[in-house]
Amino acid sequence: MNGKKIEPLSGNHSVAYAVRDLDVDVISSYPITPQTAIVEKLAEFIANGELDAEYIHVESEHSALSAAIGASASGARVFTATSSQGLVLMYELLFIASGLRMPIVMALVARSLSAPINIWNDHSDLMASNDTGWIQIVTTNNQEAYDLTIAAYKLSERPDISLPVMVVLDGFIQSHTIEPVELEDRDKIRSFAPKVKRKYTLDPEKPITIGALGDPEWYYEFRVQLYEALERAYKAFAEVAEEFRSYFGRYYEPYQTYYVDDSDTLLIVLGAHTGTFLKAVRAARDEGIKVGLMTIRLLRPFPHEIHKILSQYSYVGVADKAIYMGTPSGSYLASDVMTSLNIEGSSTRVISYIYGIGGRVVKLEDALYIVRNLWRISKRIEEPPKKPVFVGVRW
Repeated sequence: MNGKKIEPLSGNHSVAYAVRDLDVDVISSYPITPQTAIVEKLAEFIANGELDAEYIHVESEHSALSAAIGASASGARVFTATSSQGLVLMYELLFIASGLRMPIVMALVARSLSAPINIWNDHSDLMASNDTGWIQIVTTNNQEAYDLTIAAYKLSERPDISLPVMVVLDGFIQSHTIEPVELEDRDKIRSFAPKVKRKYTLDPEKPITIGALGDPEWYYEFRVQLYEALERAYKAFAEVAEEFRSYFGRYYEPYQTYYVDDSDTLLIVLGAHTGTFLKAVRAARDEGIKVGLMTIRLLRPFPHEIHKILSQYSYVGVADKAIYMGTPSGSYLASDVMTSLNIEGSSTRVISYIYGIGGRVVKLEDALYIVRNLWRISKRIEEPPKKPVFVGVRW
């Protein structure tokens, strides 16, 4: 392919096109709704000669990530994808991939967790994996899904990072929705993210051991090194984003803000419904309700520096698409935001809103309810709730 062109692509196919042009060596595949179309498209690319890669059919998601870890340990550039229960079945391996510092890229097409069985979108699977040592990049549209899959390989394979990366897109809302996506020249992509030869890989000619026992004399150091690598990944993400802009003209910050300069309060969101909330914020501003918006793009490592923006408000809101069971806020994202503010001694209070669980339809009125409610609390017209506000639920 020569030069740029714009194609109508689903989120799933946006990821597959990026993986094809990154010259991935090994793809481990097990189907699950709604990610299956990613690995199906990659199989098609291999079958018609557009991609020269080993395609491993496995018997479960546990095996899919096991195969990816093994291939990565041998020095291959690898890819896999999953959703929901598939990610949960991988849970044991998520820690092994990060603990072994394997630069694996995996697409997570976010979906609810059973029970009861539900194949629709929320962020329960994503949030259940946010303590596993992976870098987590959350996209808001299909162009981002394509671009940040490319950027993920650059970030993952940096010698000073060497960590697995999860690129997240919302099930059905992105995965099965067609949007115009600007595709880049294959040679330019490979120039931006060339394969990196790692110092230590499995080689029969030079045998080494990877993942041997870490006894009490050494295990602690390994875990702290992993923590420090994730900390470095924050700055590295910014550097990769800047280089991405120099190559392709598009720029992605760890978080993005809208209408911050004159707002009375700020709402923080995540994922594909950013557009819905942005429309609600704009509609509310026509009513004289000045609310700003922030979308988190880099969930892990968490962008702690957002406290500098949030601390200027008496109240901020967090709209989360997952329920953090048994916690005061009921929200993973709100808990992260509260921690960032508390560490800096900020008195800003966080209001937690839960919405869209299990694919519950999110209407503009739902987003407007949150925006207006948060603004009234910021103006002391309403008392701030001490428990999460469940928007759109039947009681």
